[in-house]
Amino acid sequence: MAKKPARQYGCTACGTVHAKWVGQCDACQEWNTLEELPVEPLAASSAARSVPGRRVKLEALQGVVQPPPRVRSGIAELDRALGGGLVPASVVLVGGDPGIGKSTLLLQAASRLAEQGERVLYISGEEAVDQIRLRARRLGVEGAKLELAASINVADIIATAEAEADVRVVVIDSIQTMWLETVESAPGTVSQVRACAFELIRAAKRRGFCLILVGHVTKEGALAGPRVLEHMVDAVMYFEGDRGHQFRILRAAKNRYGATDEIGVFAMTDRGLEEVSNPSALFLAERRGNIAGSAVFAGLEGSRPVLLEVQALLSPKGGDGAPRRAWWGGIAGGWPCCWPCWKHAAG
Repeated sequence: MAKKPARQYGCTACGTVHAKWVGQCDACQEWNTLEELPVEPLAASSAARSVPGRRVKLEALQGVVQPPPRVRSGIAELDRALGGGLVPASVVLVGGDPGIGKSTLLLQAASRLAEQGERVLYISGEEAVDQIRLRARRLGVEGAKLELAASINVADIIATAEAEADVRVVVIDSIQTMWLETVESAPGTVSQVRACAFELIRAAKRRGFCLILVGHVTKEGALAGPRVLEHMVDAVMYFEGDRGHQFRILRAAKNRYGATDEIGVFAMTDRGLEEVSNPSALFLAERRGNIAGSAVFAGLEGSRPVLLEVQALLSPKGGDGAPRRAWWGGIAGGWPCCWPCWKHAAG
């Protein structure tokens, strides 16, 4: 009788494997991040090790390498954050808080690509096709020749993408809903997310289409699932902003084909996301001339200069009534950052 394999537990934050469940991961010191992983039988693993490997071809470092071609999405701010556009056979992971506009941005980008003649597949594991159609009608892109599907079976999605030779872009919304029948766990677990992402990425590299994955985030703001997911993809984009405010910022935390200091600025409207080509006008919209205690600071985000208004609080001084400048920043809780600032704040 075959011996039942021992249990293993993987950390959802760093991917470290533990022999037993513990409350805190020893590697990253995070709490309650361990989930059970499926373990292959010993016979299968030993048989796999008995197969001899093949010698790989070694290449010289010198050679002529051309810059990768780009596929323009039709949204300039998105292309700016990506480093010039989408690269064929690349994998982009887009994360953000729920309701921040990830699906809206990618549906608009997919529709723009379809209008340019590119064949785009939009696969949703969270919404039905009719729900996507309603959003497209609200965004005014219902006329785009975009191909939709609602599925969570990774094997079916890969078979569909490989059967169509002219597919350029595939959008998966979201990777946490995907399911692989060879993995004995529920969708969204560490093993499912890692296995599904691996199969989808391998298909994208083999067929040459650009793969865009939508990722959920945890309450701490990090991408949900194993940390190895960020290492597997070519670019990691974070869509940031306050849902109570109309402005959104798309920034790259990782980009193998471009810089990570470029940002894309958007404004959420009733017709979807609109590009903000001049963020300086946005940040200085409420400035009313040269007012005491305020100054304009010129910063640089990537290749684009950005102007910001810096304000200082003024309060009347006892006695002569002359205003004085007080410092209340630096450390959480409102305390001055050092002794000179403390003396200055105390008057």
